[in-house]
Amino acid sequence: MAEYVGVEEELEAGAEQDRPPRPRLKLSRRGIVVVSAFLAALLGTGVWLVWFSSVFDVRTVGVVGVKALTRTQVLQAAQVPLGGPLERLDTGAVAARVEKALPRVDHADVSTSWPHAVTITVTERTPVAAVRGANGQYTLEDTAGVRFATLSAPPAGVPVVQLALSPAGRGALAQFPEPVLVAGAVEVAKSLPPALARRTAVVVVHSYDDIELTLTGPSGTVYWGSPDQSARKAVVLAALLRQDAKGYDVSAPTDPALRS
Repeated sequence: MAEYVGVEEELEAGAEQDRPPRPRLKLSRRGIVVVSAFLAALLGTGVWLVWFSSVFDVRTVGVVGVKALTRTQVLQAAQVPLGGPLERLDTGAVAARVEKALPRVDHADVSTSWPHAVTITVTERTPVAAVRGANGQYTLEDTAGVRFATLSAPPAGVPVVQLALSPAGRGALAQFPEPVLVAGAVEVAKSLPPALARRTAVVVVHSYDDIELTLTGPSGTVYWGSPDQSARKAVVLAALLRQDAKGYDVSAPTDPALRS
């Protein structure tokens, strides 16, 4: 039986060797031209559909992230052309227009979504201080020192910076002019933790070395001193506020005191 099987295998192997090779599929020169032309036409049609036709055009523009601003303000600043091909929209240019036209916008991102949508995501600046001017208006300033809006009233929870110069402060204006005093007060406001900033109604500047915080509620007054070491003073003040007092003195942060 084993010998019989072996003979069959030898016969099959020989038959395989005797079979002519299978012909390979070859395209003629004309066939290659036809296939190439078809692929080029297909590619061209795709490019035309995406980049030049109205099949994938801009039809809707959404706005995300607005708080103080309105959707209408962002859309007017963005000037997104409707009806043009989605893939040809210059998203960087749209974002730049929004940031330039709206100082309140810290950053804008523009994205597209097939088949017809554009989304503008804005990040608004967060005010750390509202600087009261001589005209009674309030200019908002963020952590980067950018002044981005002027209002007739300060927003809730934002410390107001106000100059109330003492005789010493007026006498030192040559050394510490008003812009320097205001910048120092804003630096103080920037150093406050969010919870403490919301409790701070006014940062009053009497002189460069004499800054006070007026807190809301029964907490009283904080004697801050100069803007120097503001970050350390904020930490010390947070600890002092655990005790009831009419005043808190952190002008020398290594030797804080309570005032009755």
